[in-house]
Amino acid sequence: MEMKKKALVTGGCGFVGRRYVKQLIERGYHVTIVDDLSTGLPPRAWRAPSALSDRQARHMTFHQCDFREYAREASPEFDLIVHLAAVVGGRMTIEGDPLAVATDLAIDATFFNWVVRSPRPEQVLYFSSSAAYPIHLQTPENHRPLSEDMIVFDENMGVPDMTYGWSKLTGEFLARFAARDYDLNVITFRPFSGYGEDQAFTYPFPSVIRRVARKESPIVVWGSGRQMRDFIHIDDVVEATFAAAERLQPGDVINLGSGVGTTFVELAKLASDVLGHDAEIVNDSSKPEGVFARVGDCRRMLELYEPKISLSEGIERVYRYQAALPLNTNRHATNGTGDQDVKARPVRASVEARSGTNGVEAMAKKPSS
Repeated sequence: MEMKKKALVTGGCGFVGRRYVKQLIERGYHVTIVDDLSTGLPPRAWRAPSALSDRQARHMTFHQCDFREYAREASPEFDLIVHLAAVVGGRMTIEGDPLAVATDLAIDATFFNWVVRSPRPEQVLYFSSSAAYPIHLQTPENHRPLSEDMIVFDENMGVPDMTYGWSKLTGEFLARFAARDYDLNVITFRPFSGYGEDQAFTYPFPSVIRRVARKESPIVVWGSGRQMRDFIHIDDVVEATFAAAERLQPGDVINLGSGVGTTFVELAKLASDVLGHDAEIVNDSSKPEGVFARVGDCRRMLELYEPKISLSEGIERVYRYQAALPLNTNRHATNGTGDQDVKARPVRASVEARSGTNGVEAMAKKPSS
């Protein structure tokens, strides 16, 4: 009898992790999840599109614990490890609790010391972040598409974004050593602004869609509203990862994004067009906005995988998910407010973003801010 392939997903109960768990099970793996549920949802509480059928759940083992505790006892002998475990959140978390976010330094140090043991995994997919890129390349006066070669550890790397960026940059440095000095088959991914249906309202994308769906007037966006992000749907993130894992070499690094910059004012306008709401869009400068322009040069990814879900379609998907949520649902759906009141209504025909095209927009998109 052929043995089933084994995969481990650290942080597997989070927004990104849930999608990997389901995809890996569908690809024939038995999946072990390690998650302390500090922000994630237990598997029995997952909703579509992440929900597991009874049949799929039989191919999953869940350990509710801090990864660092798990690593003390468990072996890293897996066919594939997807390392997502991290303290992460929206902009308020990154700027409001930087020392808590710095816990990621300890998590990744433990992880890489663990995976280079024998027996070791066949392949490791390490999730860094676009926050690792130097912030001096993301200002109003000096911004450009961020390419993988803009982080060079043997030269002046520049300052990344807050402690989250530092922790991910350090994780990449450890991955580099693990590949070079320990022969670990590890590939590093730098996702840009991932979004999707069941993302928490601590992130801006679902929050903006909810404001539009409620027909708020005016619609408020944080910061100046002119800050640009590179949005990519979580399903495209997952598919791009698997495509890259088959083609890239140990130690390689690759961006995950659409390559298209969209401001938050543009996002709110597009959502208004798609959902049929006409309201003034105003900014709230008292709220954090992060860097001015974080957009990926994603040519390397596009050689391997082209995103399938347009930004308009992504807005529709998030809206329909929110509209189907029960009232007074948990914090992962309502960010603790208990005031989910989005009602289903007809959605206008898809309208593509007005922020320009580059061949993938008509398509667009982990946690990034």
